Amino acid sequence: MKFGLFIPQGWRMDLVGIAPADQWETMKGLAEHADAGPWESLWVYDHFHTVPQPSDEATHEAWTLMAAFAAVTERVRLGQMCTCISYRNPAYLAKVAATVDVVSGGRVEMGIGAGWYEHEWRAYGYGFPRAGERIAALAEGVEVMRQMWTQGRATLHGTHVQVDGALCAPRPLQGTSHPGSAHNGIPMWVAGGGEKKTLRIAAEHADATNFDGTEEGFAHKSEVLQGHCRDLGRPYDEIVRSANYNVVVGRDDAEVRERLDRYRDQMLRAGVPADRADRMREDQAGQPLVGTPEQINETLDRLERLGMTYAITYFAEAAYDRSGIELFEREVVAGR
Repeated sequence: MKFGLFIPQGWRMDLVGIAPADQWETMKGLAEHADAGPWESLWVYDHFHTVPQPSDEATHEAWTLMAAFAAVTERVRLGQMCTCISYRNPAYLAKVAATVDVVSGGRVEMGIGAGWYEHEWRAYGYGFPRAGERIAALAEGVEVMRQMWTQGRATLHGTHVQVDGALCAPRPLQGTSHPGSAHNGIPMWVAGGGEKKTLRIAAEHADATNFDGTEEGFAHKSEVLQGHCRDLGRPYDEIVRSANYNVVVGRDDAEVRERLDRYRDQMLRAGVPADRADRMREDQAGQPLVGTPEQINETLDRLERLGMTYAITYFAEAAYDRSGIELFEREVVAGR
């Protein structure tokens, strides 16, 4: 099993209390830690406004961070979970990703999705099309990116995307992402669990998927994806199936509770109302990878048997305290 690590960028109120002038050093330090450690990849979110509520707290932009991380790391792969296709023209996005791939020496992973955060969509002037239109734009945008990376140019006169001879030079350093696959260029992660459209786009275009990480949900979405692959004639086993996990790990139950309490306090410091912070703590407590290392390993064993081979992990306290990450590295990652 491979593991990715989310780097706190502020979106989830995870840089609160750190001066703006010091936030890059915090993020860079964690990226360097991931690069030197057992992590396969590091990840950021593609958002502009904080959650659980928009605020004046920092949210650092995803692709700017991709370029910066490319320059300060040497080994670890670089991903976003996930880039919103409609926040940037897809030909421009393909060009950006290709440049970062060159800067990084061929280490970019392209996480892509239809987008959902209505507040930032409207605030930035993108409107907020209905879900079907956003997903249709995703399908067209993915096609443009593939053309850019494999042919060096793209033309598409779509309903949502119009591109006429857009050039991509240099192309990404990465060639075939999976031996025997017809998918060339930067590995494409199509994120989302929409069963009729999103998973069909994934079956057609994705090198990897990212959806529901609960055991029941993962099994069901995998079955749907397999059906789409069968319909399209795509080998199901060549698609990596991943999920995101909020990790709260402690040496014992008391330490787990202490970390959950700290998470609630972090939300309170960010200005989240107390009742909402309490609900967020309870929701966090019910996540699959919350517990002692032994409990987490048992959960991962069951998920791995279902075909989940890539866990992308988020530690809410990462900017302030690395002890949970280090415990997870020693007791979970090292043994898998």
